[in-house]
Amino acid sequence: MLTVDGGDRACGELLLVLAAKIRTLPADSFVRLIATDPAATIDLPAWCHLTGHLFVRAGRETDDRPHYDVQISRTSRQTQAASPWRLAEQAPPPPKTPSTPSPDRKDQPS
Repeated sequence: MLTVDGGDRACGELLLVLAAKIRTLPADSFVRLIATDPAATIDLPAWCHLTGHLFVRAGRETDDRPHYDVQISRTSRQTQAASPWRLAEQAPPPPKTPSTPSPDRKDQPS
């Protein structure tokens, strides 16, 4: 398990650090984020829900600092590098081709 010590960073900064680390890890890896920001208790599970990673559990280090365990998903959704709380833009689906009536359809007016 990779441990990321977020120290006293605010949640936005924590997500920047965490997202950068996660991009370098294979699927099914575990990451432990140590973070003292009280908002991490809410923000990290929400970010996992957004991205598709698995929020495993919250706990405490031996020095009583909170930690959060995350498992990297095989099917996660990418986030913007500079704003990991926003999903990356995906390419739009290809345009639909207009359907042309078949000449042998019976419901067509003649």
